[in-house]
Amino acid sequence: MNTKKIVILDDHRVVIEGVKTALNERAEFEVVGEEVNGASAVEMIRRLKPDIVITDVSMPGMNGMDFTVEAKRIDPGIHVVVFSMYSDREYIIDFLRAGVSSYVLKEEPLGELIFAVAAAARGGLYLGDKVSRMLRDHLSGSDEVCGEGDGLKLLSSREREIFILLAEGLSVKRISDKLNISPKTVESHKYNIMEKLETGSVVELTRLAIRKNLIRA
Repeated sequence: MNTKKIVILDDHRVVIEGVKTALNERAEFEVVGEEVNGASAVEMIRRLKPDIVITDVSMPGMNGMDFTVEAKRIDPGIHVVVFSMYSDREYIIDFLRAGVSSYVLKEEPLGELIFAVAAAARGGLYLGDKVSRMLRDHLSGSDEVCGEGDGLKLLSSREREIFILLAEGLSVKRISDKLNISPKTVESHKYNIMEKLETGSVVELTRLAIRKNLIRA
């Protein structure tokens, strides 16, 4: 059997342990590394040369999008599986454009992630049920195409990441600690986000995020 080497990247150790336990039950998978920092994970994949990487979106050091781009630059054949709480349609589309093999939401059963990893191992594409429905609605035109929140399309991947963290109630200091960037950089992103989304306060950002189903009320 051709065992696939896997690296797990998430800023929550409990998530890493849960995923590792599930994968270790499958003889065809071998977890060879785990990391909580995106920048450190880049060096890990250079060293370990895994077949598959499971990554979150929001992490210190380097976010999931930047990590995916860098991982694909280092090894175009690597399979990236995104396992995240973020259901923002623009996030998902951007990751698919970056060449990920799968996108699964953490709210879905862990079995969905295992299916996604198995599909990636075969060179296939797998999307979790909720992600698939969301994209089908978008492509069929039943999802909103214009109107409130269109400014979300103007946000960079880092700005969307910070937008959601702000909407979830995290302070500038906590965001800077979580993402390993300076408070001044967070403040700069915050200003740009509010300008692009035409909002005047964090409260308005939170209301917008709830209306767009990016966070739970």
